[in-house]
Amino acid sequence: MDLIQKALKLVNQVIVGKEKQVKLAFTCILARGHLLLEDLPGTGKTTLAIALARVLGCSFARIQFTSDLLPADILGGLVYHPKEGRFFFRPGPIFHQVILVDEINRATPKAQSALLEVMEERQVSIEGVVRPLPAPFFVIATQNPLELYGTFPLPESQLDRFFMRLDLGYPPPEKEMLILKHGAFHKEARNLTPVLHSETILQLQNQVEKVHIHKDLLQFISKIVTCSRQEKALRYGLSPRAALAWVNAAKAYAFIEGRDYVIPEDIKWTFLPIAFHRLVPKEELSFSARIVLLKEILNSVSLPV
Repeated sequence: MDLIQKALKLVNQVIVGKEKQVKLAFTCILARGHLLLEDLPGTGKTTLAIALARVLGCSFARIQFTSDLLPADILGGLVYHPKEGRFFFRPGPIFHQVILVDEINRATPKAQSALLEVMEERQVSIEGVVRPLPAPFFVIATQNPLELYGTFPLPESQLDRFFMRLDLGYPPPEKEMLILKHGAFHKEARNLTPVLHSETILQLQNQVEKVHIHKDLLQFISKIVTCSRQEKALRYGLSPRAALAWVNAAKAYAFIEGRDYVIPEDIKWTFLPIAFHRLVPKEELSFSARIVLLKEILNSVSLPV
């Protein structure tokens, strides 16, 4: 637990004024999920991803998604060796533990689909051969708002692979003054000292699974999921996979808070990051209007005391 708090402190030194988002990012990691960071350019998405990779102490690769990116550029492929007269497999950058997929919606759907199997099954299938990915395996993807030029929206099946979606937003004025005085924290993020390592992360993830959640809280989650499916303003409600992700997120959030049991606040704080990218309105709504709609769904059922 001390290691997690130390890691949080280090990341908060380079992601100024975003303590809640940093804690939720670690929640995603401990729950074995993948993270989607969606916001305007220049708000610190890439810096957060690099800082997380550094403190985790895992192997790291960055993949810049562009419109001409091919699946082989991500996964790797067979390469012919003339001297030996045979093909051999050359692994792509996906064969690392922490993957930063920068501007995921700049690539075409064909390139985006290359991530479907790796995010769900944590393996790559090429020419009939299945190759497992290293553990732990964690994808951090950044995404620009769809209104920006040259973006391709992620399909629902791809969005559902992301455990959480976070936005950083603009920093508070007093924190922005610190950034203006100091300059960008990008270099400091790259030089952060690793606090965790692969075995430690796997052990922590196993401990998170043992966190207790009362049946009344599970019943609350079930009711909210049902409400989302009945909400006429939404195209569809939360899936069973989303409900299970919510349970795991609450457990991980409780664990970071130093508890081996979930309380109602853990359920409350993890709802929006789990639900926002999974609940799509029938009509176009602004960001703030979508937040209001989701909060109305959350507040439609009383939290257990």
